[in-house]
Amino acid sequence: MKLASVRYRDRDLVAVGLAEGELVSVDALLALPAARGARAAGTPGVKMRDLIRGGAPLLDSLRAALAAVRAGAAVERIAAADVTWHPPVRRPGKICAVAMNNSSSNERKISAPDHPAFFLKPASCLVGHREPIRIRPYYGSVHPEPELAVVIGRMTRDVPAANALDTIYGYTIFNDITGNGMRAEDRFHYWAVYAKKDNPSETERVEQHLSYAGRYKGTDTFGAMGPWLVTKDEIANPDDLAVTCKVGGELIAEDSTRYYNYKVAEVVSFISQFHTLMPGDVVSLGTAFKAGAGRKSIHQANFQTVAGPVEVGIEGLGAQENPILIEEKELGAWRLP
Repeated sequence: MKLASVRYRDRDLVAVGLAEGELVSVDALLALPAARGARAAGTPGVKMRDLIRGGAPLLDSLRAALAAVRAGAAVERIAAADVTWHPPVRRPGKICAVAMNNSSSNERKISAPDHPAFFLKPASCLVGHREPIRIRPYYGSVHPEPELAVVIGRMTRDVPAANALDTIYGYTIFNDITGNGMRAEDRFHYWAVYAKKDNPSETERVEQHLSYAGRYKGTDTFGAMGPWLVTKDEIANPDDLAVTCKVGGELIAEDSTRYYNYKVAEVVSFISQFHTLMPGDVVSLGTAFKAGAGRKSIHQANFQTVAGPVEVGIEGLGAQENPILIEEKELGAWRLP
């Protein structure tokens, strides 16, 4: 089932893809007799996280209602062209994003951990399908990173990899917009201080390089998600999905999730041993960025100089498109006199 969060006729609602270019609201489906009383699962104006918490029983009711509609039951049908698309989960509790998870990046690694490394992005960075990605000149270089993301279906802590796929509600497209310019500006080269391993009563200095992701990953509009949240039953193997990315109509990445260093189940399992994952949380698996011969790479698609739109397609999940809007705004007077 393909689920979406949209705005239609001045109302925010959750909808189901009925046919190509056509949706029906979840509220309308749950009001049908075929839903078998599932309306009690949510008040009018049901949110995506209500559906996620409702789990398989609520999905079964929606499937029964959809079957009734396809058999002729009367319900308002919504043209996809008439909606504004929100991120499928509009305010997830957290967005965990995995860094350097594509095997194409391995040859660039001077040193790296032997486990998934991940960072957090704020929910305030999210935009939906066809909403603008807003770039300001002082951001410096900014580029797209097309990624498969999972949406968690139940509270998850310390799940073994063998069971991790059971905790997933569905899959969506995530464009992890990245500001290389700000990453360079926020880089520290310093001496870290640690207790000595052989003598904890003494300290030693270790040379380190690091950059914090608050700006270069978490700036407003740096997380395009959707249009669909596709329930997991529709994706037979999340570890073998074709991924493409275009900027201004030019194909800049053509890859597959089979080239991730860590599989979906491994990533979810690893993260759950540090962070409790809650229903509606998002885990983005890392960039699929392999460029074709003779084509630009994602790192050359600087939104400051390359016109949009940016498009990301993932097999079985549809296609996401966002215009690029340059805001001619200078950095404000943030220092006190």
